[in-house]
Amino acid sequence: MARYIIQSMDTGRFLAPTGDGGVDWFRSLRDADGGVINDPDQIGQLLADHCDFDTQAIVIDLDRLGTANGYAPI
Repeated sequence: MARYIIQSMDTGRFLAPTGDGGVDWFRSLRDADGGVINDPDQIGQLLADHCDFDTQAIVIDLDRLGTANGYAPI
């Protein structure tokens, strides 16, 4: 199962579901309860509903970090 997080390159905040069924931007993954999203379709919907060009949102696949297929520095 893939594990993704969404982060704003503009603010550094993480977009994640809240405990009450909403969605919010969090300063830390701890406050976002990890912020991990498993469903690629949900990622697409969150990006469409809560991000614009200025947000500069990126999707990070946590299972790629630290592997041969990891991310190059930005």
